[in-house]
Amino acid sequence: MSEAALCYPIAKSATKFAGFENALKESGRNFNVDVDRKNHQDSVFLDKRGKWRTFDPKKLSRKRGGSLRGRGWKYGSGFVDGVIPVLSPMADQILRFVQQETDAAKIWRWFNRLPPTHNLWDDLINVAVQLRISKQWDPVIAVCEWILYKSPFRPDVICYNLLIDAFGQKRQLDKAEAVYSRLLEARCVPTDDTYALLLRVVVGRDRSTRPRLCLLRCGRTAFLRVCFFSSNTRFLFERRFCSGVVVYNAYLDGLLKGRCTQEAIEIFQRMKKDRCTPSTETYTLMINIYGKANQSATALKLFNEMRTEKCKANICTYTALINAFAREGLCEKAEEVFEQLQEAGHEPDVYAYNALMEAYSRAGFPYGSSEIFSLMQHMGCEPDRASYNILVDAFGRAGLHEDAQATFEELKRRGMTPTMKSHMLLLSAYSKAGNIPKCEEIMNQMHESGLEPDTFALNSMLDAYGKAGLFDKMEQVLSKLETGPYATDVSSYNILINVYGRAGFFDQMEELFRCIPRRGLKADVITWTSRISAYSRKKQYEKCLDLFER
Repeated sequence: MSEAALCYPIAKSATKFAGFENALKESGRNFNVDVDRKNHQDSVFLDKRGKWRTFDPKKLSRKRGGSLRGRGWKYGSGFVDGVIPVLSPMADQILRFVQQETDAAKIWRWFNRLPPTHNLWDDLINVAVQLRISKQWDPVIAVCEWILYKSPFRPDVICYNLLIDAFGQKRQLDKAEAVYSRLLEARCVPTDDTYALLLRVVVGRDRSTRPRLCLLRCGRTAFLRVCFFSSNTRFLFERRFCSGVVVYNAYLDGLLKGRCTQEAIEIFQRMKKDRCTPSTETYTLMINIYGKANQSATALKLFNEMRTEKCKANICTYTALINAFAREGLCEKAEEVFEQLQEAGHEPDVYAYNALMEAYSRAGFPYGSSEIFSLMQHMGCEPDRASYNILVDAFGRAGLHEDAQATFEELKRRGMTPTMKSHMLLLSAYSKAGNIPKCEEIMNQMHESGLEPDTFALNSMLDAYGKAGLFDKMEQVLSKLETGPYATDVSSYNILINVYGRAGFFDQMEELFRCIPRRGLKADVITWTSRISAYSRKKQYEKCLDLFER
C-alpha cells in the first residue's frame, strides 16, 4: 500500500506528460516523440495552474548570461548584472581597434561599415564594459556616442549609464547632464545606478552645486531625497531613493574626491542611523577619507569596527589602511597591516607595495622604500610609474638628489613617460639641495616635453631662488604666477613672506601680506608664524605680541 502511494505521483506525472504529447500531435505541431525524455523535461514545465508549458532553453540562457541589452547595470563594479563580459572574436577585434585609434571620427566611420545586427550590439556593449573595467574613458565615450548619435540602434539605460560614468570620471559634468537629459527625452527609464553616478559626479564639486540630501520616512520605509543642481546652480531634478548602500557609497565617493571630511562623517553617521548596513566598499571609502585627513587612529578604529560587524575586508580595504598610516609616516604600523593583508590570503598588488613604499618615504627612510621596491620586483609584481615617483620622492626628501636622478632615468629606460608629477618631484629634490642650474634645466625639459609647469613647480622655483638670495628671479616667478593661468594659492605668498622676513625686508613682507586678501586668499597659520618669526629675530617683541593677539 505504501509502495503504491509512493509511486502514484510519478505515474500521474507520466500520464500527464503523455497527454501533453497527444495534445501537441492533435494540434498539428511538429513534435518528435523519439526525442530523449530528459530533453523534454528540460523544455517543459508545469505552471501554477497545473498546465504544461514549453520554453526555449537557448533563449533563456541567452537572456541570463548572453545579451546585455535592456539589462541594467551594477554601480561600482565593472560588470552588468553580475555578468562578466566574454568577448567574441568580433568584439575582440573592435576592442583592439578602439584602443589603438584615438580619432573618434575614424572609429565612427569604421563602425558605420559594420552590419547593424543584434550580435554587433552585444559586442559593442561588451567592449564598452571591458573598457570601463580598464578605465579607458575616451574609447568608452567614442563607442557609446556612436551608439547614441550615429547608429541605427535604440540605446538603453546601460549605454547612457556608461556614458554618464565616463564623462563623470573626466569631470565633465555639463556633458554628463546632457546625456541624462537625452535619456529622459528618449523616454528611457533611469535606474538607481543612473542617479548614483550623477550623484558621485556632482558631489565632488563646490558646495553651491552639491546635491541637497534629506531623509524622509513613509511608515517603516526610509527614503533619501536628493535634489540635484547643475553647474550653473539651476535645479536639475529631484529623486527619492530607497536609502540603500549604493546611494550612500556614491555620495561618500564624491565627498572623498572633494576632500570634504566632516560632511562625509556626517553622511556615514546618517547612514547608520537609517539602519542601512555599511558594506565593505563603505568602510573602505571611510578609511580612505580618514586617511586623507591624517586621522590614521580613527581609520584603524573603523577597521576594527568592520571586523566586529563581520564585514570582510578586501585588498582595497587593507591598502587604504596602509595609505592612512603612510601619510603620517608610521611605517611600522603600515608594515603590520601589510602582514595582515597577506595573512588574510590576499596577494599584495602594486598599489599595496606602493603604499608601503610611501610609508617609508614619509618616515625619512629612503632605503627602506628602495628595499620594498626590490621586493616587489622579486615577487613578480611589476612596478608602475607611481612606484618610481615614490622612490624619486623618497630620495629627494632625504636630500639624495643623485639617487633621485638615477631613479628618474631608470623610469625613462623602462619605457615610461615621466609625468608632470615625476618632473616636480625631481625639481623639489634639487630645490632642497639649492642646485639652481639643475632646477632650471628640469623646467626647460618640462617645456620641451610639452608639459606646462603648474603652481607646485613654480613654488619650488620660488623656494630655490629665495634660498639662493636671487630676489629678482623670485619676483619674476611671482609675476608669472599672478598674470598666468595658474591657481595661485596662499603657499606661494608664504614662501616669499618667509624669504623676505628672514632677510629682514619687512616692507616687502608686509606688502605681500596685504596682497593676500586682494587675491581672494586667506592667510593661514604659516603666514602668521612667518611674520612673527621675522620680527622675533630682530627682537621686536611688542610687534610679535600684537600679531599673536590678532
